[in-house]
Amino acid sequence: MRVYLAAAMTNATRDLGAIQALLAVIEGEGHEVPTRHVADPRGREVEGGAPDAVVALRDLAWVIGSDAVVAEVSTPSHGVGVEVATALQHGVPVLLLHRRDAVVSRLMLGLPGVESAAYSDPGGIAPPVRAFLAGVPRRAGA
Repeated sequence: MRVYLAAAMTNATRDLGAIQALLAVIEGEGHEVPTRHVADPRGREVEGGAPDAVVALRDLAWVIGSDAVVAEVSTPSHGVGVEVATALQHGVPVLLLHRRDAVVSRLMLGLPGVESAAYSDPGGIAPPVRAFLAGVPRRAGA
């Protein structure tokens, strides 16, 4: 199954440990993650000098072509919001994960069709991710 991992990349306060834990769980379950670079400490540098328009079109195509989106939303990100909205518009199941103490947009958490889960530390990420992915049907053509 192809799983799009969404997380803040430009915010210096992003929880890289949680994002890396998410990637490890998803890949540990045998899933393909086209956006594994979001868990890299170098963030945007990994993508090289691709123009913004190229990155945007590529990422949105990845969202639409994925079986599921798993988004770490503890750190606000315009990009993650666009990715989640795009996924929902195309019927891609979405799981929003956030630290229990994070203030997360109520609009984001209340979107019809999203599931959400809170965790206390990166060790608590695996159970809700595994449960969510186990319930995601593989999409035809994805």
